[in-house]
Amino acid sequence: MSAQVPASLTEETVRRIADERDEPDWLRQRRLDALSALSDLDLPDVIQTPGRRWTNLAELDFESLVDPLDQRDETERVDAEGVEVLTFVEALDEHEAVLQAALGSVTPADTNYLTALSAALFTTGTFVYVPEGVSAEDVTIRTTVESDSLFGQTLVVAEESSSVTILERTSSEPSDAEHRYVSNVVEVVGGENSYVQYGSLQTLDDDAYHYTLKRADVARAATASWIEGNVGSRLTRSDVESELNGDGSETKIVGAFFGHEDQHLDVNARVWHHGEHTTADLVTRGVLDDTARSVYEGVQDVGRDAWDTSSYQRENTLMLSDDSEADASPKLIINNHDTEASHSATVGQVDREDLFYMTARSIDPRTARNMLVEGFFVPVLEEIEVDEFREDLGNLITTRLRG
Repeated sequence: MSAQVPASLTEETVRRIADERDEPDWLRQRRLDALSALSDLDLPDVIQTPGRRWTNLAELDFESLVDPLDQRDETERVDAEGVEVLTFVEALDEHEAVLQAALGSVTPADTNYLTALSAALFTTGTFVYVPEGVSAEDVTIRTTVESDSLFGQTLVVAEESSSVTILERTSSEPSDAEHRYVSNVVEVVGGENSYVQYGSLQTLDDDAYHYTLKRADVARAATASWIEGNVGSRLTRSDVESELNGDGSETKIVGAFFGHEDQHLDVNARVWHHGEHTTADLVTRGVLDDTARSVYEGVQDVGRDAWDTSSYQRENTLMLSDDSEADASPKLIINNHDTEASHSATVGQVDREDLFYMTARSIDPRTARNMLVEGFFVPVLEEIEVDEFREDLGNLITTRLRG
């Protein structure tokens, strides 16, 4: 499924973005290559069931959504001892060789139409560099979108035997525009025996179309741990992926979403087992109210040489309204018999017997329902090791229930 290249998106526009940032020739050329690839690239695949395409990305009118030369944000970057958290402009001055080698090594610009669009147009970027042997927590990236479109790139390089926890939050200022488009591509390069935990919480306003692709290259004995929370936006397409390339590598992908009104959430978790003795755990829970819709795809792909693999996946969606809709598509692709793997997905409503039990004990129906929803999220919240992230997500859930 392809999309038209906006007439306003020209080589002159891309060169102007690069010139304003005084970028080196290799990065300017990367932008131009991404631009030239757009006309031949498809939009990301979406789940289809008989007679229905759940997420129609082709309806996005990038001509009206995107203004490449008006991108504004307020981003706060907080580092930790031993870790450098830099804008791309700063990173080009201090670590250009590392940036050039790593950018696009996990997610090539031409992965799909939306990644190429981001590679050509991004104006905000964050480079997190964790040197060998460094262990750090409390790295934060807080971005407030102030324009009607914004393209971001985040690159994390964790060297051998390093460890880092990164918390990212994306929100937006109110806008007079009917819609806005926000994109962020995140790449994690995890060196041997490294540990990267990346938590992302999205609370964009209800007029935003949001696309994010987060992908990690996980080396020998390394771990990539993802926490993905989606509460805001009109439409979100979120892909969180790990490639377990090294022997003994591991990943955990924890996801939570809460949709209301007419929100649409297309949430996906994918892992590729390439190395031996690899482990993956995928856990997602979501709630839908009003006329909100969700679709989930989880993929566990075990390669031919991925001996002694453990891979598990669980996804559960709770619907609070008869008008909400949800679909789930968990998939196992097994090419090696030395594998322990399972997947499960459920879609349902609040248990009427539980609700009756609580109301029979003088709890009003609204409070009883909210308590059951909060309890539904507990298994995911318990998987979140970062206190700040867990508390923020829990507070957002409570606020939406009471709203």
